[in-house]
Amino acid sequence: MTRLLHAAVASLVLLAVPSAAVAQAWPNRPIKFISSQAAGNATDTIARLTADLVGKRLGQTIVVENRPGGGNVIGTQAAARSAPDGYTFFFATAAPLVSDPYTFKSLPYDTRKDFVPVARVAEVAFVILAHPSVPANNLSELFALAKKEPDKVSFATDGERRFSGMIVAWLNKLAGTKILQIPYKAQTQGVQDTIAGRVQLVIVAVPGSRQLIATGKLKALAVTSRNRSAALPEVPTVAETFPGFDFPGWWLVVAPTGTPAPVIDRMNKQINAVLKEEVVVKRLTGMAFTITAGGSPQDTANYVNAQHAAWGKLVKEIGIKPE
Repeated sequence: MTRLLHAAVASLVLLAVPSAAVAQAWPNRPIKFISSQAAGNATDTIARLTADLVGKRLGQTIVVENRPGGGNVIGTQAAARSAPDGYTFFFATAAPLVSDPYTFKSLPYDTRKDFVPVARVAEVAFVILAHPSVPANNLSELFALAKKEPDKVSFATDGERRFSGMIVAWLNKLAGTKILQIPYKAQTQGVQDTIAGRVQLVIVAVPGSRQLIATGKLKALAVTSRNRSAALPEVPTVAETFPGFDFPGWWLVVAPTGTPAPVIDRMNKQINAVLKEEVVVKRLTGMAFTITAGGSPQDTANYVNAQHAAWGKLVKEIGIKPE
């Protein structure tokens, strides 16, 4: 029995050597963060900040490679087909990872099978904004108005199959209303038309909404995240009217399936460490983003699974068919 015990321990030690070697050797060359978004937007800003500081901690450059187009498909496919060697990661947003799989009839990848979660980074709430002339100061009053005078309320959205369009459809379903959607190719034009009063409502991310609210051009009715935004603490959440409602924008890092576990764990720890640095906290919170890092890869996986379930239910309930 003693001999068998020693043999078993020796075998476990030998099995652990390759993993330890991988963790110690990695990284020995530059790393790449692929983004399915264009350069210059919020995703790009956060990706480059994270990449720069994590790279310094690892002693290697992390390059952000923007691969926009195809409704996120081009960048996501490039990341999914990358070698799982620890030198390519996907800096993902909610759309390609958890909502596109329910709105596209077919994709050249399976986000649940082709990626493994690494770390959460940050999230941003969206705000339901109304023209000052709308006689409603919260969701309950808005829905009462929409039921009483359905032809007098409309929502500027980015299309029925895009984020704000699906959120509006879900709110209509939950509230039993039929608020009309006015789709825009560019949401900036939708915002301008709401300011002008040509439409009454629009959904804007917190960073872009603060000035509109402060100047009185539009008024805030609710935010789409589970918790109130620290940047707009006086604005209630949709969840305060419809418990469980949680549809923020977010960013997290995933890796191609097969990436060595020691590499994933080390990247997770470095991202968590960077997002605790005072300079990063001040910059991101100053931009009205909420830092969500701090958990393990499994915590990240649990969050992704929960968001998958939420978006799957939303798409099914509002009746969107994959195209």
